[in-house]
Amino acid sequence: MIIILDYGMGNLRSVEKAVQALGFECRIEPKLSGAEKIIIPGVGAFGAAMERIRPVGDEIRSAASDGIPILGICLGQQLLFESSEENGEHEGLGLLKGRVRYLPAKPGLKIPHMGWNDLTFVQPHGLGDGFQAGGQVYFVHSLYTDCTEPGDVAATTEYGIVFPSAVQHGRIWGTQFHPEKSGPVGLRMLRNFLCQE
Repeated sequence: MIIILDYGMGNLRSVEKAVQALGFECRIEPKLSGAEKIIIPGVGAFGAAMERIRPVGDEIRSAASDGIPILGICLGQQLLFESSEENGEHEGLGLLKGRVRYLPAKPGLKIPHMGWNDLTFVQPHGLGDGFQAGGQVYFVHSLYTDCTEPGDVAATTEYGIVFPSAVQHGRIWGTQFHPEKSGPVGLRMLRNFLCQE
């Protein structure tokens, strides 16, 4: 079963509808028992999210160790990393190496980064399967994931800086953008995740 993790922060219904529109069954649950794939959505602040997700943190780490595919979306992707500087210092789940940092303020750029932007894949397989060059996806964020391991970067986007907009390490995947709100491009990436064996 595909479990969309309900930890009290996230656009659960829009993710659920996108998964169902692709022809897959899923459940919104606060626990991960019986999960064959896990989606961690998220909207809000890193510290508050970690407080809420902590009761199932060990379950998430155990699922990752067991090879269960995990997809983090937006804040859900950020939680996969080791730490965040958002409103102080906060420890993350530590499934991916790196740190969540604020997008740098630059003249003419609005923060948060909100709206459609280009996506450039740097890993040809996984999330990027079946894509030609180009494509746009929908963002709403003020922070980005600074990957320690360059090989974990699946795609990049430029907004003042070039930042990792999608990450992939084995079966642990993440998108800083919202695939469920990114039209056919986003749905194709979501399908790539859901079709993993």
